[in-house]
Amino acid sequence: MIKGLKICGVSDPETLNYILNHPHPPKFIGFITNYIKSKRFVNYENLKELIKVNKKKVKFVSVLVNPKNEILEKIKNLNFDFYQLYDVDPKRTLEIKDKYNIKIISALTISNREDVNKYKDYSGISDIILFDSKGYHKSESFDHHLLNEVPKELNKMIAGNIKIDDIPSIKNKDYMIDLSGSIENNEGKKDLTKIDKLLNLFKKNET
Repeated sequence: MIKGLKICGVSDPETLNYILNHPHPPKFIGFITNYIKSKRFVNYENLKELIKVNKKKVKFVSVLVNPKNEILEKIKNLNFDFYQLYDVDPKRTLEIKDKYNIKIISALTISNREDVNKYKDYSGISDIILFDSKGYHKSESFDHHLLNEVPKELNKMIAGNIKIDDIPSIKNKDYMIDLSGSIENNEGKKDLTKIDKLLNLFKKNET
């Protein structure tokens, strides 16, 4: 069965509180911390206030693209359980993990099998390997069949334009899933109706 659900790109208190108080909350919520090109980016001052909440059992994830020491120092005492790192090599990943005593999701952007095989460089360092598209914030797709040879025991997550209605067809997979764009309206804002549908459908297909 699917191992868990992550809702990414939450940027406002109304959406966050709705998710946290839903009868079937996700395992993870992600916040875009330093990638200002994303429409889901939350600046530091707003982020600090946004996540100053009771998370209940939900894990908070700081999504970071090639983070510099300055931003890592600023967020080190915030209410995060994981750092999700894009464009960070294994050596730097280990440095961040050890220095900040934080769990790591290493995000690999995929277009071919060679990209997939990079997981081997991170498997002894990272707590979760995320296989994502090359689109970053654009919710593009990649061929999930490229993951067929990835070991079942690897703790993995997939993203890349996954739709709510895809969940029944992937319920027997051995990974977590990460959604963002498919639960937004035409203006790019999180849609509470879509989030409710996602969380209820995920619960229905979880077992």
